Amino acid sequence: MKDFISMLVLTALTYVAVGAASQLAMADSANRMPVDRLPSYQAECASCHLAYPPGFLPAQSWSSIMGGLSKHYGTDASVEPKDAAEISAWLKRYAGSYKRVKEVPPENRITQSYWFQKKHRKIGVEDFAKPPVKSAANCNACHRHAEQGNFDDDDVRIPW
Repeated sequence: MKDFISMLVLTALTYVAVGAASQLAMADSANRMPVDRLPSYQAECASCHLAYPPGFLPAQSWSSIMGGLSKHYGTDASVEPKDAAEISAWLKRYAGSYKRVKEVPPENRITQSYWFQKKHRKIGVEDFAKPPVKSAANCNACHRHAEQGNFDDDDVRIPW
């Protein structure tokens, strides 16, 4: 009986370890938000746009973005230094490190990254500009579960 209980405990610990590892990989492999979503990231970044999954950009891009918040794509998006440090560390921890996100895209823009361009190659610039979408950066327009970090092709709804 003691050996059986030991085996159960070991099995449970293995599932916990595998689950934790898969959560770290989620930002990379499945492009979803990490489970430990940072409240300050949600509050600060999602107040203006989708709080993009950190795995969409490499750490170098996130560092550059966080270092230039006073001129964040034409807007002052400055945050308190404590929040900036916390958000930067979290973004770095979950930044994309897999093959398709290893390169820094032009202007650190997700929409200019190789993988984004390849994934959306059948959608024209004019489609992104249509009123229901307005911009390629407006993921919510087509990806119904983008807020949860789910960008699965099966959940896409083209709004035109």
